[in-house]
Amino acid sequence: MKIAVIDDYQRVAQGMADWSVLSGCEVDFFHQTLRAPDELVARLASYDVIVAMRERTRFPRDILQALPALRLLVTTGMVNRSIDLAAARERGIVVCGTPWAEDATVELTWALILGLAHAVPQEDASLRAGRWQSALGTSLAGKTLGVVGLGTIGGKVARIGQAFGMRVIAYSPHLTQERADTVGATAVGKQALFAESDVVSVHMILSDATRAMVGADEIGHMKGSAFLVNTARGPLVDEAALASALRERRIAGAALDVYSHEPIDPAHPLLHAPNTILTPHIGYVTHEVYRAWYGAVVEDILAYRAGQPIRRIEIAPLPRSP
Repeated sequence: MKIAVIDDYQRVAQGMADWSVLSGCEVDFFHQTLRAPDELVARLASYDVIVAMRERTRFPRDILQALPALRLLVTTGMVNRSIDLAAARERGIVVCGTPWAEDATVELTWALILGLAHAVPQEDASLRAGRWQSALGTSLAGKTLGVVGLGTIGGKVARIGQAFGMRVIAYSPHLTQERADTVGATAVGKQALFAESDVVSVHMILSDATRAMVGADEIGHMKGSAFLVNTARGPLVDEAALASALRERRIAGAALDVYSHEPIDPAHPLLHAPNTILTPHIGYVTHEVYRAWYGAVVEDILAYRAGQPIRRIEIAPLPRSP
C-alpha cells in the first residue's frame, strides 16, 4: 500500500505519529501544494491512500476520477468541504476523518483580538525602531463583542469575552435566544450586531448561503473604532470591501487567519492594508493538534487495512456554526 501525506507545509508530519506501525506500507510526505490539476494527478496517481491536511488541496470529481489507485482518503477533522463525497462514494473511495480540536482556534482568536486592541504589532515594530510608546490601546472591559456564528468555537469565544468584562451579542441565521443564553450572549439581528459591536469575530461554517456574508454593507455598519476578526473561513468575508474600508480608515483594524485563496497571493490588497494582523491559517497549527490528528490518521489507515474503517465521512453535513 502506497500512502501520500500531502501539504505538510512545516515538514513535521513524519515526526507527529508512529508511521512505522504501518508495516509493509510506503509512506511519502509532500511539502508543496500543487494547484494545477494535471500536476496534482501526476503526483498522486499511484497512491492507494492520500492523507489531506484540512482543505489545503481540493478533491473535486474530476480529480478523484483521475486517481485510479485511490481507495482511502483521510482528512484531518471530520468536515472537509474540498472533497466531493458523492464522487468518492461512486468510485468506492472510503473517506475518513479525525477528531476535531477547536481550542487552538479559540486561543488564536483571542490572541488576534488582544493584538489589535493593544496595538501589539505596531508597538513591537516601533520599539525595534528605537521609539517608545507610539500608540494608544483600547481596553476591552465594557465594550461589546459581536460573535457571528455561535457554535462550539463561537460559544467559547463568547464566554471568554465575558471574562474580559465585555457585553456579548451574537448572530447567525437560525440563532435562538435559548442557545445564546447557554453562553451568556444576547441574540440580535445581523445589522444590529455590526452596528453595535466594538469587536466582530466571525465563526460561521462556509456554505453557499454564508459566502460573503460579511460584505460591504455589513462592514459599512461598523463603528469607525471597531475591529473585525476572522478565524473561520476566508470567503465568509468580502476581502475587497474589507481592504477598502481599512485603507479609508472606516474601521479601526482587522485580524485575519483565513483567506479566499490559500496560500495568499503576494499581491493581495490586504497585505498592504493598514492596521491589520495577518496570520497564515494557523488556528489549528499546534504541536498538540498535529499529534492528535496524525495519530488518528494512522489509526484510520490501520482500521481500513483490517477491513473495519472508522470515523467514516459518509455525506456532507448540513451547514452549521463550528
